[in-house]
Amino acid sequence: MLPLTNNVTHDNWSTWILRQRHGDDRAHENNVRAEITRYADRVLDYVRLRPGMTLADIGTGDGLVGFRAIERAGVSIRVLMTDISAPLLRHTEATARSLGVSGQCAFIHGSAENLEGMANDAVDAATMRAVLAYVEDKPAAMRALYRILKPGARFAIAEPILRDEALEVCMLKRLVDTRAFNTEDPFFPLLLRCRAAQFPDTEEKARALPITNYGERDLVRFAIDAGFTDIHLELHIEVRTEDSLPWETFLRTSPHPLAPSLEEVFENEFTHDERVYLEARMRAIFESGTQLGAERIVYLTAKKP
Repeated sequence: MLPLTNNVTHDNWSTWILRQRHGDDRAHENNVRAEITRYADRVLDYVRLRPGMTLADIGTGDGLVGFRAIERAGVSIRVLMTDISAPLLRHTEATARSLGVSGQCAFIHGSAENLEGMANDAVDAATMRAVLAYVEDKPAAMRALYRILKPGARFAIAEPILRDEALEVCMLKRLVDTRAFNTEDPFFPLLLRCRAAQFPDTEEKARALPITNYGERDLVRFAIDAGFTDIHLELHIEVRTEDSLPWETFLRTSPHPLAPSLEEVFENEFTHDERVYLEARMRAIFESGTQLGAERIVYLTAKKP
């Protein structure tokens, strides 16, 4: 089985953000970009973006939040873009040059837990979007945010909550292990092998993986423990029918950077006959337009006193 792992290489991060997130499909990329831009705008609203401020965009990725801040606040804002992925930082720096905003940006290679190269009390605001979820030591990342913010400054984050996805796979495993399904139908055991390649299938594994070992209330506790005040959290849950993607695009996507794409799972986890059977069943469900998907996003903002 392809193991879920905390040890994602930097190239994996860039591959997911620049390719696997949208399955190398330009139309789907545009849809994803529009959706995550809404998340970025909400985060920037929370930090009360204004001209002349210095913003730290932690885990900048392809620069979405940072460039959006420049677009909204104008030429006087300065953005410190940090990321653990050197390839992504190079990509983002090239984007800044193409947009003509390099002079407003600084690019810092480092982890969210330490924020290497950033001084104490240095920034007017800080943001993260889908970053803290992948950090192993989340309390350390909160303390690092506190360190770099000026007194009175705010941070805001938008993070996926993926614990329920893991619990669904854990439940599926229990049902398969107890033979709760028709034992003559291989669909559910095969589906379990597929889902377990992308999400943990036991509670022990879920507790060990950064993306599934926390909930929204944990984030509040981490912020309190770091010393923040004026803490506000909103949990947004949307349940809707899955996007009507071409099946071939869906095969090339993965649900998060720690997971292989469905295409990779099929190629590495199953025999030819197993893949043919499982893919036919999954594709029929996917293309029926009746499959529901749930998205859970938590927004958290707080102030350094």
